[in-house]
Amino acid sequence: MRPIVVTEFISLDGVVDSPGDGEYEHAGWTFKDIEFVPEAYAVKGREQEEASALLLGRVTFEEFAPVWPTMDDFATYNAMPKYVVSRTLDDAAVTDIDWADCHVLRSLDEVAKLKEADGGPILVHGSAALVQSLLAAGLVDGFTLLEFPVVLGSGKRLWADGIGRTNLRLRNTETYSNGIRLAEFDVVR
Repeated sequence: MRPIVVTEFISLDGVVDSPGDGEYEHAGWTFKDIEFVPEAYAVKGREQEEASALLLGRVTFEEFAPVWPTMDDFATYNAMPKYVVSRTLDDAAVTDIDWADCHVLRSLDEVAKLKEADGGPILVHGSAALVQSLLAAGLVDGFTLLEFPVVLGSGKRLWADGIGRTNLRLRNTETYSNGIRLAEFDVVR
């Protein structure tokens, strides 16, 4: 069975909204006022090498699809299969674009079938609403969180009311000179 691992840039108050750019009031918060230290982002290279697929919600897909295919840093992600969970996106909006190997999944049952197939880890980037649904359905196996030393006060939060209790076991943690903290958790079943 393939593990589903959620990987997020997250503020101290749980916001995952628009860490790089976007329409959100605090967009780009991961790169504003926080010193860049390469070692804080090394986990992203490791994830890219270990992953066998990306799983994205509609909103994150629509934000990533125009940008990621042009980014050399994401060559491995760009080459691997990408699955978009959406009941509303037209198939052509996902498959007929300039981002290779994209597919639509219409339900969490289809996600569960993907998880049961052979292969390596499936990563979920961003996609807060999808993550909350995956958690509620018991489909998440782990988290890789880069927690930034900032409180944003508003925005999409990863930990929404009503998602239910999830017990986690800390697998690894590191703290970097700029205050970013890596926390990797396994979901305890």
